[in-house]
Amino acid sequence: MDGFTANDGVIVIAATNRADILDHALLRPGRFDRQIYVGKPDVRGREAILRVHTRNKPMAPDINLATIAKSTPGFTGADLENLVNEAALLAARRNKKAITQSEVEEASIKVVAGPEKKSRMITEKERKLTAFHEGGHAVATYYAKTGDPVHKITIVPRGAAGGFTMSLPEEDTNYTTKSQMEDEIVILLGGRVAEKLVLDDISTGASSDLERATTIARAMVTRYGFSDRLGPVVYGNDPSETFLGRDFSQGRGYSETVASEIDSEMRQLIDDAYDQCATILNEHMDQLERVAAALLERETISGKEFKTLMEGGTLPPLVLESEKSPEKTASKPTAEAPVQADAPVPPVQVPPQEETHTDTQA
Repeated sequence: MDGFTANDGVIVIAATNRADILDHALLRPGRFDRQIYVGKPDVRGREAILRVHTRNKPMAPDINLATIAKSTPGFTGADLENLVNEAALLAARRNKKAITQSEVEEASIKVVAGPEKKSRMITEKERKLTAFHEGGHAVATYYAKTGDPVHKITIVPRGAAGGFTMSLPEEDTNYTTKSQMEDEIVILLGGRVAEKLVLDDISTGASSDLERATTIARAMVTRYGFSDRLGPVVYGNDPSETFLGRDFSQGRGYSETVASEIDSEMRQLIDDAYDQCATILNEHMDQLERVAAALLERETISGKEFKTLMEGGTLPPLVLESEKSPEKTASKPTAEAPVQADAPVPPVQVPPQEETHTDTQA
């Protein structure tokens, strides 16, 4: 690296997430002069990564890696490895001989939202609030022009969240338009608006939604030039770069007058989105109540069930776990071939490392 010694045939490779703070001496010709950007994999890359991580694991015939790759946009290689490992652990706990689609589906949600916390005590009032909150997100997503299809809604706590509404894009995208960001703010405000309209009260459950909506609004005004009044100008630096290499003594780069205009434009974006969301939920209050009632009864509904409710259909009666297979219980052999309760079942191969969870109490 010093340039005085012949190092023919020696290649040095390094990786970093902060190329912007590297010393320029490292990037001179003859040193680390070639940079390769490695972003998140596309659908073909995700399928290839899944093929690598499932190579030594028994997979059921209903598993389709291409389908899994399409349903995991935004996942990194580490996320996909974690998904496969979590699915293997779930299959092993259920004494299955192979990983099925059910384990993959649950593992993908666990990677994104954290593990379920069914043991958490929740009052009926909080369950109702959560049901309408998540129903508000889902209905706003359904009627948003650029909203992604709803994949799953649940009021079962996961991680620090009391529930969540998951939407999955139908395809990978490289850019985000102004209308998409405006619709995203509308969707994020769906929970707060539903609480206000139905319960005539608001809660702290929307704090994360409000934070994300404010971040999007600020980025639209200061980073992407989406404000007609302030024009296509970038104001200030990227607020995420509060790590090494940033001069904390430098100014914002704009005046107090501009700062006031930025605040005004952000507030206008949020207010417009709030009014639009309130209009959507008021016009479709019957659908919101139908979705909330289904969540209170079932706790979790799939995207297909949600679509059925939105189209005016009814869901089949809920079958409890204890009522699913009474015939099998009654027809168990008793005399000729007694069943051993502790009979060994060939386990699924699971990763050698221990399962770890990082939970943050709300």
